[in-house]
Amino acid sequence: MSSTSIDDLLAFDEEAAPKGPQAPRSRTGPVVRALAWAAAVVAVLLVGLRAVGLQVSLPVLVAGVLAVLGVRRITALLAPPPPSPPARRAGTGDEDGSYNWATRDALRGAINQWERPLDWSSNRPERFTGVVLPRIGELADERMRLKHGVTRESDPARARVLLGDRLWTFLETPPRRTPSPRDLAVIVAELEKI
Repeated sequence: MSSTSIDDLLAFDEEAAPKGPQAPRSRTGPVVRALAWAAAVVAVLLVGLRAVGLQVSLPVLVAGVLAVLGVRRITALLAPPPPSPPARRAGTGDEDGSYNWATRDALRGAINQWERPLDWSSNRPERFTGVVLPRIGELADERMRLKHGVTRESDPARARVLLGDRLWTFLETPPRRTPSPRDLAVIVAELEKI
């Protein structure tokens, strides 16, 4: 049984704001790091070249390594910025009251979690009974647990009173056919009354 509540499905977490002012970065830090890298690369190259019996002048090797690291740094600085997110169409979105379905939000995710199983079970009652009905039962139990402190398992008599006869019968005796959208709307309305 899932422990996700209805409120969790509709929750939206905002990004955390940066904490406090950041200390200014030192200009000598990157230079020292670059020189440390250059020294390490020169040392490795020097040992490697001497191991294979080649003699290279130390100033030429240092100049070559610094040139390669310099070119690498410059190309990194001149690289194009990452692509920006796709531009929104002019005149749509929050400003004019229309809803932009391309944006990711918790409501759309929750709708998708219900839309797919309902679509799959439209012609197969056994799929509805095996996939959708248990989810509706979990929602009913979660709503009763949050608002009244009971579930169908912990206190069946009280749960039956809270759910009402129609919703109780729907959850306890699987329907022989997949309910119509109108029937499901009635069930959802009764769930919301809990």
